Amino acid sequence: MHILIIEDDPAIATNLYDFLEARGHSVDAAADGVTGLHLAITQHFDGILLDLGLPGMDGITLCRKLRQEAHLDTPVLMLTARDTLEDKLKGFEHGADDYLVKPFALKEVEARLVAMHKRHSGKVTSRTLETGDLTFDPKTMSVKFAGSGVKLPPKCIRLLALMMGEPGRVFSRKELESGVWGGAQETSDTLRSHMHELRRALVRVGGYDPIETVHGLGYRLITRARA
Repeated sequence: MHILIIEDDPAIATNLYDFLEARGHSVDAAADGVTGLHLAITQHFDGILLDLGLPGMDGITLCRKLRQEAHLDTPVLMLTARDTLEDKLKGFEHGADDYLVKPFALKEVEARLVAMHKRHSGKVTSRTLETGDLTFDPKTMSVKFAGSGVKLPPKCIRLLALMMGEPGRVFSRKELESGVWGGAQETSDTLRSHMHELRRALVRVGGYDPIETVHGLGYRLITRARA
């Protein structure tokens, strides 16, 4: 998973970063609310670890802006020393998905992140996705392009589903690897070979390639339908 840590305590942030990275996740971190919100909006994350007592912008305000202004549903796990019921309810009211009171076990943090990601992924892909000539049915894991079925291996289907969820947006290599394999791959050949296989299958069935390579940035799904 691609995880964002927004925590101003260097010791806690470092422990979380080192543990999650060692577990195979890709991790970014911010030490204040303003930087954290910017990262959360401009990059794709599978989960956010959010401290409440942040400089610049507190965690409650950040979460509210993420939900109400940026309209992002990235799963948020709040980390705080505040353990009253009122504090927890306030966090949930402003968009938190889960809540952990400090001190916490690192393994529990990861377990909750994984659980949130699974719930979120199921919610996002429970409906049929349609983009241009492409259709993806998550219930049957079937793909159609220009009205014809496309036979694809599971990893290629996951790549396509990720891009179909946000057509037109540029996905970085890091984002795609995190979404499909759960973390960055040692070599770029893994993503490149799967992307090549996916694009070749789509061209073979539909007659054109709906995926665009954005040099130096990543890939995006073109939304226009075939003329």
